[in-house]
Amino acid sequence: MAVLRETLAPGEATSVGFEYVFPAIRGVQAGREFFVSMCPLRLIPKIFLFDEDEIPPEVRAQRVLNKGRLPALTRYIVDNPDDYVFSALTASVDGDIRFESIAGEGAGMRAGQIRIPMAARFLINDGQHRRAAIELALRENPDLGDETIAVVFFHDTGLARSQQMFADLNRHAVRPSRSIGVLYDQRDDLASLTRLLAMRSLVFKQHVEMESSTLSARSRKLFTLSALHSGNQALLQGLELEKEQAPAVAQSFWEQIDALIPEWEMVRKRTLIAPDVRRDYIHSHGIALHAIGRVGNSLLRQSVTPAVWGPCLKKLSGVDWSRSNTDWEGRAIIGGRVSKSHTNVTLTVNYLRRVLGLELSPEEQRAEDAYQRGDS
Repeated sequence: MAVLRETLAPGEATSVGFEYVFPAIRGVQAGREFFVSMCPLRLIPKIFLFDEDEIPPEVRAQRVLNKGRLPALTRYIVDNPDDYVFSALTASVDGDIRFESIAGEGAGMRAGQIRIPMAARFLINDGQHRRAAIELALRENPDLGDETIAVVFFHDTGLARSQQMFADLNRHAVRPSRSIGVLYDQRDDLASLTRLLAMRSLVFKQHVEMESSTLSARSRKLFTLSALHSGNQALLQGLELEKEQAPAVAQSFWEQIDALIPEWEMVRKRTLIAPDVRRDYIHSHGIALHAIGRVGNSLLRQSVTPAVWGPCLKKLSGVDWSRSNTDWEGRAIIGGRVSKSHTNVTLTVNYLRRVLGLELSPEEQRAEDAYQRGDS
């Protein structure tokens, strides 16, 4: 825990004499000392600086803060006060760092405390969005201030190495696939529903790639978990369903869709293989699941009872999902490749709505008009 102490000489009245004291473990990387410590959340916004946006990029040591990410990060902390996890911040310190070990030899030489003058400058190299989210979360729940986060301190006089440190820390960072995110997310009800369908539904069982968000040409899977999640998200968007009701509604819907797409059953019966189906048809691709989910949402808003929306949905049996169908060019396929852009999803939705006799929303109509003019 950081402690504020005064080390003023008699008669001095300057704030330079105040210092932070952090418990720390000392380490060495590339011949340079660094220190791992714990810092109370309430101190994070006060001592760690972030370069202002107007500073030119060539002299800034961090990327511009993406404020659009902050609400989700903030809500994550505030909504899960007993179960949130934040990884360590990495910070550069322009100022003296004095390490005091608890022992003169052995393992104790690596543990102790560091003293850093308050006049020193602290700059976050990695974790600026976590820092900003912590600041916002503290405004909503000040009790979080006594909790701690790990901080790795590097001594960097003049902050000369900060830009290179930022580049090095992010050089090999790999964002986990969306499928992995769905697979491991235990909080989100929609993620749980999607995993349940992938593992238990006869439509999807053993035919969903659970980790990767893309399928190799030889993969025996028909769908990715992330694509199924997007389809479920579109299907259930805005519906007022009980938590226990949603899985049954989703399963019933996809079973009805399955009955309208014979190739899916043929893969399960092994009369067709998944790579050939993905190559020749678009109905197992993410754009199709998303579009089917959106048109299904319109039907479910009228009634969640299959007997009500089922007859209308059966009209999809007349859709030619093959890539050779020229209707898909410019809608779901661009230059011979399936496109998952927002516009292409919308145009695919429009096509299915027309088959089902459903009206287009104003946004969908604008996209359709542009497509018909040849603007897309």
